Amino acid sequence: MATSEEVLALKAEVAQREEELRCLKQRLAAALSEEQESVPERLVPVSPLPQKAALSRDEILRYSRQLVLPELGVHGQLRLVTASVLVVGCGGLGCPLAQYLAAAGVGRIGLLDYDVVEMSNLARQVLHSEALAGQAKAFSAAASLRRLNSAVECVPYAQALTPATALDLVRRYDVVADCSDNVPTRYLVNDACVLAGRPLVSASALRFEGQITVYHYDGGPCYRCVFPQPPPAETVTNCADGGVLGVVTGVLGCLQALEVLKIAAGLGPSYSGSLLLFDALRGRFRCIQLRKRRPDCAACGEQPTVTDLQDYEAFCGSSATDKCRSLRLLSPKERVSVTDYKRLLDSGVPHLLLDVRPQVEVDICRLSHALHIPLKQLERRDAESLKLLREAIGGGKQDTQEGTALPIYVICKLGNDSQKAVKILQSLTAARQLDSLTVQDVVGGLMAWAAKIDEMFPQY
Repeated sequence: MATSEEVLALKAEVAQREEELRCLKQRLAAALSEEQESVPERLVPVSPLPQKAALSRDEILRYSRQLVLPELGVHGQLRLVTASVLVVGCGGLGCPLAQYLAAAGVGRIGLLDYDVVEMSNLARQVLHSEALAGQAKAFSAAASLRRLNSAVECVPYAQALTPATALDLVRRYDVVADCSDNVPTRYLVNDACVLAGRPLVSASALRFEGQITVYHYDGGPCYRCVFPQPPPAETVTNCADGGVLGVVTGVLGCLQALEVLKIAAGLGPSYSGSLLLFDALRGRFRCIQLRKRRPDCAACGEQPTVTDLQDYEAFCGSSATDKCRSLRLLSPKERVSVTDYKRLLDSGVPHLLLDVRPQVEVDICRLSHALHIPLKQLERRDAESLKLLREAIGGGKQDTQEGTALPIYVICKLGNDSQKAVKILQSLTAARQLDSLTVQDVVGGLMAWAAKIDEMFPQY
């Protein structure tokens, strides 16, 4: 049995090790910052990978389990070690994808991501760690992959993909994997791949579902063949809005890696011209056929009109960032900042704050004075919800002019659903299902409230 002196000695040693670890983390962060600052905004120059006639003794040992596969063999492995893959997005999909590409011995992996590592990433973005919070994802991913396989060349691009750089970048790689989660980037990557003649392995994941396909391979359709026009911006949901289970992105990222490896090794993909759907809750996969390449496709058709990369944010009506999808459904006079709303709240002016988030988010955190009616119930014109709303806005008539309802301020997580709710309330007023209302939404939602008003309010 340990004595009290031994226990104290162990505690002292733990404290010393923790201090050493803290110092190492600081040095690592400083080194990564210097590395990031030393890389100019222009694209990192890369030279062609040299051809190889044979595998080394170390390579034979390392890749032995896949070398004995008749479908792959030495010939396929030689193709992998001289192949290059561009990974667009080092998040939930890109991390497991890049990890398995590096493990399999792909010669060069380009890692493109404009964002930095945040704590909310770590449940699904498995190449990053707590020690690298605040650092560029591209550099964090590259560092992790180098530790996994030092023979693989990792080229980080800590920048956004833009029409000015996309085509030049895509031409430097043999295969492209789209791991983004916004529509403008998907169109941009697709058009660049079509113009550069590169196959595109594309996947997406949301909540408990995911899908994967391969575009522009061996006469198959491109993204524009399937989606000639972008969906309305307000109908698109991303992980920040809808949530995602980390392992779902892991499954789809691994499937992407499998498709990339088969293409790079000369085996050919499984999902060119078809779409694999994954339902994680039911544990089911389902494959559906996509429409064939369209002769009138604007990108890959017989007479293409997309001959240069364009402004994809304008084309899609939304921002090409994964971080926060900011809709613009309302005019400035129909919106109020969190700072102005805080002033109104402190002034004691009678009003109603309507929280339109789903119940699961309200369970995480809420403002105590808000009335909660989920957006979906407003969209359905749910009778009980409308009755509750009428009672809430009518209850303040004694504090306002006779016959006037309380003004409504609508809030959600990020300021997107709140705008949709304002539109619904305006339509209900026009249809005389509600009395004449003054309705505004709170810009940036509760996450802006947490960032600018109450630092103790949870962010999620």
